[in-house]
Amino acid sequence: MQKFLLIESRDPFESNDVSYYYELASNLVASGHAVTLYLVQNGVLAARRSAQGAKLSALDAVGVRVVADDFSLRERGIGAARLAPGVNEGAIDVVVDHLAEGARSLWH
Repeated sequence: MQKFLLIESRDPFESNDVSYYYELASNLVASGHAVTLYLVQNGVLAARRSAQGAKLSALDAVGVRVVADDFSLRERGIGAARLAPGVNEGAIDVVVDHLAEGARSLWH
């Protein structure tokens, strides 16, 4: 089993490519890998309770760990109470720890 860190910085309301990244995360988990999807910058806009948030909740349900960057959330006025189920708030330390552990990483 490989560890993967997928970093998403794009706003899903502006870029159709984001759904491809979500699908990639799901497929990697289905193949037996450990996957963390880290949302940063405008990528955290999907973390709110919304249609996009439901997609993240679905990823959590299949085993993808979904983490929204705490700094990016604060910059956009999104409090923890507004996060979709299954989305966790986390610091950039999550990225640093995954890189230190040798996780395969992709930034989108």
